[in-house]
Amino acid sequence: MSTFPEHDPLHPDAPAPIREDELTPEEVLKAVHSLFPYSVPDPVAQEETSIQRRPRQMTAWADAEDSALSERRPNVVDVLILGLMALLGLLGSSLVVRWAIHDRLFGVTSMQKAFSDVHYTIGSMAVLYVITFGAALIVFPLFWRQSLFAGMHWNAHAAMRRFKTLFGAACICFLLAMADEALLPGPANAPIDKLFDNRAAAWLLFAFGITVAPFFEECIFRGFLLPAFCTAFDWSVERAAKLTPMPMDPEGHPQWSLGAMVFASIFTSIPFAWMHAEQTGYSLGPFVLLVAVSLVLSWARLATRSLAASVVVHGLYNFLLFFLMLVGTGGFRHMERM
Repeated sequence: MSTFPEHDPLHPDAPAPIREDELTPEEVLKAVHSLFPYSVPDPVAQEETSIQRRPRQMTAWADAEDSALSERRPNVVDVLILGLMALLGLLGSSLVVRWAIHDRLFGVTSMQKAFSDVHYTIGSMAVLYVITFGAALIVFPLFWRQSLFAGMHWNAHAAMRRFKTLFGAACICFLLAMADEALLPGPANAPIDKLFDNRAAAWLLFAFGITVAPFFEECIFRGFLLPAFCTAFDWSVERAAKLTPMPMDPEGHPQWSLGAMVFASIFTSIPFAWMHAEQTGYSLGPFVLLVAVSLVLSWARLATRSLAASVVVHGLYNFLLFFLMLVGTGGFRHMERM
């Protein structure tokens, strides 16, 4: 039975109120909306609004994804910019070499002799690295709004905390080199062997090989190329599957999926090995070894989130190789034993 009174005692002429049990659900909903228009959502209006907003949600997702891509540095665009800087460095290096040959520096009078002279080989590489790195120090902070080392995630503290692990990784690379030499030895007279023609050249290569070369090579391959490939892989998957980009880590650096890291490690290792192929006469054994070593270096970079970690492993690995050579030649006094 309804609780509404039949008539209002204060207004006897007013019509009797509608009985509650006589209202349909639609009429109740309309009555509530007429009194409190913002209290209960209208299902029909809500459905129409959601349909109107769906394209906006898709647009918002795309905008957020593109915004996240622009924050993930270094990316493929950064690698292309670095490539232009490397071309500039290569031009500068070529001009320095030609100037040195013109002045008969170190007794070299032709380009052919310069290729086999350790001073020209190391000098040209040093000029290439310095010009490229100098330009990167100036240009990239303008795009990234942070220093070059911060953008490459240098993170030296992480490398120092895991020094024992990194030394173990370098030892693994060294053992791989020994196994590769036994199973797939390189050519007897590789181009790089011609650089070790005297004791002074050997010591110069030793110093260069454990300091300058690891630093600059890791900046190029693990500082730029590896994260760029990781980001490109994840970005492609996100675009295809409409997935939300992974958030940045607490330090503002990108995080990647396992598939991205595996893909990037492999496709970074191939050009890394190819860069050294000329020095080893394009032989299979050293190429396979360098791919394996590069995979270890990529693991060090990704596992510690520190570029400094891969530099440490690279430098220690080169040191172990040179130390074995140093012991075997009696302090580089008997180069014929190599």
